[in-house]
Amino acid sequence: MKMPSKISGKTILKMIWILYALISTAIWLPQIDKLFVQDASLISQYVSLNDSWSITVHGETYHNVSLDDFSFAVVNKGDEITMQRVLPENLDIVKGVLRFHIRQAAVKMYLDDEQFYEYGYERISQNKTVGSGFQFINFPDQYPGKTLTIHLYLSEDAVFSRLDPIHIYEWENAYRALLTENRIPLFSGCFLTIFGLVVNIITIFALAFSIKYIRVFCISLFSMFMGLWTLCYYNVILIFSIPLYSLSLLEYLTLYIAPIPLIIYMWPDVRNLKQRIFHILYWIIFAVHITATICTIALHAMDIVHFAATLKYMQMLMVCSLLYFILVEIMNLKTSKTVGRLFLIGMLVIGGCIFHDLIVYWGSRFFGKTEDSLRGVTSIGVIFFIFILIASFYISLTQKLMQETERNFLIKSAYTDELTQIHNRRYCIEYMNKIKENEAGDYTVICFDLNDLKITNDTYGHTRGDILIKSAASVIADTFKTHGIVARMGGDEFIAIIETASPEKVEQLIAQFHTNIENKNNEIRDLHMSIAYGLASCHAKESTIEKVYQLADNRMYEKKKQMKEAKSQELISVH
Repeated sequence: MKMPSKISGKTILKMIWILYALISTAIWLPQIDKLFVQDASLISQYVSLNDSWSITVHGETYHNVSLDDFSFAVVNKGDEITMQRVLPENLDIVKGVLRFHIRQAAVKMYLDDEQFYEYGYERISQNKTVGSGFQFINFPDQYPGKTLTIHLYLSEDAVFSRLDPIHIYEWENAYRALLTENRIPLFSGCFLTIFGLVVNIITIFALAFSIKYIRVFCISLFSMFMGLWTLCYYNVILIFSIPLYSLSLLEYLTLYIAPIPLIIYMWPDVRNLKQRIFHILYWIIFAVHITATICTIALHAMDIVHFAATLKYMQMLMVCSLLYFILVEIMNLKTSKTVGRLFLIGMLVIGGCIFHDLIVYWGSRFFGKTEDSLRGVTSIGVIFFIFILIASFYISLTQKLMQETERNFLIKSAYTDELTQIHNRRYCIEYMNKIKENEAGDYTVICFDLNDLKITNDTYGHTRGDILIKSAASVIADTFKTHGIVARMGGDEFIAIIETASPEKVEQLIAQFHTNIENKNNEIRDLHMSIAYGLASCHAKESTIEKVYQLADNRMYEKKKQMKEAKSQELISVH
């Protein structure tokens, strides 16, 4: 029996990278022109309102302000900001739509002291969050040349210290421009969400058969949550007319929950480490994530502390967790080089992407303009990381299957007779011990001995003798294997232990045994097979397996003696 050949980690890794390249090419190639070529005709069809503002904050007014350069001290909940400027008179945008980015603030807008838009004041009066995101506000007719006044009333502390660019678009281009600017987050978010949802559905059914697919289930949940977060964070989901507060709620929920399935996925890697400190840290991180997520959701639902106020603490927790798991993978390199290196690459990539977006996020609020930074970096990193997770899981699963195959092979080799491929003496003894331990009641032991094997070996050679042994094993196995176990005890001796003590059933099997011997002898006409047997049955635990076996063995030898005497008498009568 040959051992199954091993598949090298390098071979598996090459296969995974080829699969990744094919899938990535299939997804991104049709969109390559959209990803890297700006739709200049669409993006340029807007009027920028970033200059010539008068801004009042903290009782002080700043004149001729440019939003690109202006910053002020961090504002807090309850603070008001007033923005005012005259709209250009030569605007050729008839159905003007003002694209204005709101950050946790109620808004009122006026044209020449006549209010035409209001958002969020009612929710603030109820101590509810107003959310963040883009608003697309239709101007009334004859708006060019009028004075635009914007009042902001902040609902949360330290939300921002800068104001986002303000643009006027044609009505039909407003949403298209947003989607075009954020096409990478759009496609990556849709891919992650759909991929996660599909795999999630598949693995739910797979988990009914094997718990080993729990890691794939965790991957699918992480992918789905990160995809939804991407669509929310970059506001591309606004095409479905979702209110800002609902959009923000979904954004925070998905962001806070996403690390939990990833943490669960990491447990086997942590468990591989011998250092107990890593196990303790893991459960601390897991407990803190669960507790923090539940508490922040509860506090937000009760309008005590909203998500915006807890974001920086959750971000710090996520960064600390990421650094911990990077350290775990570095430690795992000693025991799992292929999987460990692959996973470590994935952790470093997504870690770099997260740090980039964190810098952009906080930089845009406190340090300067970051609008030109690459959009959707984290979502791209997550896609790469998802493939890394799948590749790591596949390699780990393959290695486990190989180990299981090898273990089964060794077990089978230990309990299988090499010549006949039926069970050997060792297996039979252990089977008898199990019968003894379980005090099994109804069974029958049948001992067999192949007659004249020595004569066959001496006359025709051991090769023909082996054929006779294999033929005897085949006959015995074909007759009794489906009713119990069959084993070769050594040399020309065999045994069958069948799970019945019914005389009628045993007699029926013995009759079938004689028939099978005749059929086999007809196949090998140049060799005559003769098998002596003896049997003993046990009813209702009336005896022990040792006594039953000994009785069957004694009866077999009596039968063998009778068959030898009968053959001698035949020879005498012939002569």
